[in-house]
Amino acid sequence: MTFEASRPHPWHGLSAGPEPPRRVNAYVEITPFDLVKYEIDKETGYLRVDRPQRTSSLPPTLYGFVPQTHCGERVAELMPGAGAGDGDPLDICVVSERPISRAEVILEARVIGGLPMLDGGEADDKIVAVLANDEVWAHARDVEELPSALVERLRHYFATYKALPGEASEVQLGPAYGRAQAERVVEAAMADYRTLRARERGAPE
Repeated sequence: MTFEASRPHPWHGLSAGPEPPRRVNAYVEITPFDLVKYEIDKETGYLRVDRPQRTSSLPPTLYGFVPQTHCGERVAELMPGAGAGDGDPLDICVVSERPISRAEVILEARVIGGLPMLDGGEADDKIVAVLANDEVWAHARDVEELPSALVERLRHYFATYKALPGEASEVQLGPAYGRAQAERVVEAAMADYRTLRARERGAPE
């Protein structure tokens, strides 16, 4: 049995998953019950209050990120119109039939698709996945197998979650893409993370 003497950093100290890019770990920052947007503090690894949600909409699914990923140059290359990646870990939305009301949990998810999102000209993909051992959704292999209403709820949430009255939105969302493209985005984000860490160490990329 192995264990960490201290809490691992959720971004750097956890693995991307048991079988990425198909099966990944997801670190949950926000649940469908949160009216406040929480975000990982990159320095400490704890959740930080980012802001109260500006609208009445709640995230339709669990929302977090895949550890040891980074939205950098390779992720941006997969997004038409992106000038760069957003510099954050890769976001992931996880569908679960049973309500999970706690954040700061780790779960295993199976990637089935994604939403291409540009935020201020930066690539900010939202990977869509299902809880790996979910009794209802575990059969799903592609985003097309999810109810279209659920996908539209995700699109609406991300189209409006930064909206301010009287201001134009900088968020642009394209049509949902399937599992093959989502796995390419995960692989690109893992490669971008390795590049990020190499640059921080001053090592050859």
